[in-house]
Amino acid sequence: MSKDKKKTSLRYRLIWPLRNEKWQPISIPVASILVSFIAAAIIILLLGKNPFQAFYNLFQGAGILPKPTYAGYKSMLTDFLQLLNAMTPMVFASLAVAVALRAGLFNIGVSGQMLASGFLATIIVGYSGLDAFIAKPLVLLVGMVAGGLMGGLVGWLKYKFNIHEVVTTIMLNYISQYVISFFIHMYYIDPISRQSKYITEAARLTLVNVEIANMKMNIPLGFILAIAIAVFIKFLMDKTVVGFEIKAVGSNRNAAKYTGIKVGSNTVLAMVISGGLAGLAGVTYYLGYFGSIQPKVLTNIGFDSIAVALLGNAHPVGIIFSSFLISIIDQGSTYMSSQAGIRQEIASVIIGLILLFSACSAYVKYKVSRLKDKEVDRKDSES
Repeated sequence: MSKDKKKTSLRYRLIWPLRNEKWQPISIPVASILVSFIAAAIIILLLGKNPFQAFYNLFQGAGILPKPTYAGYKSMLTDFLQLLNAMTPMVFASLAVAVALRAGLFNIGVSGQMLASGFLATIIVGYSGLDAFIAKPLVLLVGMVAGGLMGGLVGWLKYKFNIHEVVTTIMLNYISQYVISFFIHMYYIDPISRQSKYITEAARLTLVNVEIANMKMNIPLGFILAIAIAVFIKFLMDKTVVGFEIKAVGSNRNAAKYTGIKVGSNTVLAMVISGGLAGLAGVTYYLGYFGSIQPKVLTNIGFDSIAVALLGNAHPVGIIFSSFLISIIDQGSTYMSSQAGIRQEIASVIIGLILLFSACSAYVKYKVSRLKDKEVDRKDSES
């Protein structure tokens, strides 16, 4: 056997977890995460710190592992519930990106859609004084409708005037950011916090400081809904005509049009669904996790959700797990910084590395396929 063939055979054996095409949607993202953490560990070592201690502190801060001590009314459970509270809008936002990707669209305006939905739900319901049994469902409805209309506008401009959705969503991000900031400063500013006035507890989608077993917990009411919506989106995309047509348009617009699928209406529909999910992300963030709106600021969730959707392979179940991982990194970064003496920005570096390696998934599939072909050729030549 030649030297080159020996190298090919060795590489083929080393990549055995990635060879099965059935498991590649799981194995490649997992490999991306492992490589990302290895790269982050090298960076932490170069900073003169212990990466194992840093990662241990990261998981402690997120409520996955216990801390040595806790403040009054706090425990590992309260930290974990706070993690789920932060994870809820991330799941919705990532699903919004994933639905658009399935239609061959890139919804980079999730942050703007979140902000617009959160603001409208705040002024319509958050300050209304309605009873909780009416206010909470109404918050979800307003957010979903507002986000859906905003997303639908993007889809309509794409269909009617062929304006690229990336350009449209970026512009709408800026419009939402500054117009809403103007209204907050003019009519809804809290003079102490310099943010929008806090909404009523009846309208909030997170039950704050609920005392159970001598612990004060923040209970995210939207978390179960986020999981249910993820399951519904999987069913919609895999088992319905609507999902099939959206995916067909995303795979090949010309072929879809040739077979009689209405490309324009499915483009608009995909963006309406994507925007509606972004709206749910907005209300679970601004009227759930956060409780008010900071003027002139777009939440990072809308941009991190792109990484989460790519890491989850734009699959609803994969998005749940990737949202969990990214939320752990985000929530645990403060405690890691204080305990390990590492800058909090290292968490952003880890997320960036995960995005970088996840974006290489198509290249990894190509290289694995090439190695498989070479291995088959080698076996054929030996037989």
